[in-house]
Amino acid sequence: MPTVNANGVALGIESFGDDDAPLVLLAGGTTMLSWPDALCERLAAGGRRVVRYDLRDSGESTTANPKAPAYTLRDLAADAAALAEVLGGGPAHLAGIGVGGMVAQVAALDHPGAFSALTLIGTRPVAPGRPDADLPDHDTATMKRLFAVPMPDWTDREAVADFAAARAETLGDDPVAARAIAARIWDRTPGTAPPLQMANHIAMVFSKLNCKPRWRERLPEIEVPTLVVHGRRDRFFPVGNGEAIARGIPGARLLVLEEAATAIPDAAASEIAEAMLALG
Repeated sequence: MPTVNANGVALGIESFGDDDAPLVLLAGGTTMLSWPDALCERLAAGGRRVVRYDLRDSGESTTANPKAPAYTLRDLAADAAALAEVLGGGPAHLAGIGVGGMVAQVAALDHPGAFSALTLIGTRPVAPGRPDADLPDHDTATMKRLFAVPMPDWTDREAVADFAAARAETLGDDPVAARAIAARIWDRTPGTAPPLQMANHIAMVFSKLNCKPRWRERLPEIEVPTLVVHGRRDRFFPVGNGEAIARGIPGARLLVLEEAATAIPDAAASEIAEAMLALG
């Protein structure tokens, strides 16, 4: 896949739709494959140019040292704004999922002129570590089972796919879909060193990232139309996190997917696309 230079780094991208259509920019969480093909295709069919991209240290983007990233959350937010500018066509609709949703929140706050709309999926308004007292933390029993899944041999594509399927089943996601996506991520990962694979498959690089200063208190500053999407069955970032974001952003719409957990199921692609397209 191609890369685009923005904010001094190379970012791996994949495009769907007409290059002259309004831009929807999808921030990976951490890789672009957090965004299902079905959703990208439906947005493109709705008259949008859809570009999904890898965050730093994942996929085709600049990879340095996932064990000790020399950048901050605000740098990742600046990447999103710079990428929107490089791709052209005016302010973009920015969407982020999981850790990409944290990037998107900060990007909308730090670079308001770069974005015309905001979609936040399966994320929370603080990071990393323990959340605020009023926000639900990771489900304890689920996390115990998740950490009990042994790390795979990262040089073995099938073992990594099995690992992803086991984690997905623990989280309440579709293990078959997770296995297929993990194989695609493995194929795109530049090497089999554990830090690289862990950055791509389980976003471990983000846990080492400097995410200061806090941004939750600034959410009322966001003035663009905003959609917050959250799975009712999400055990990693329980739905109360999405509800808190929607309360914090003036006029935000909350879309709760009753049958979804952490990942976006293909069955929800049309409903999410319709809601995103309605933002403009």
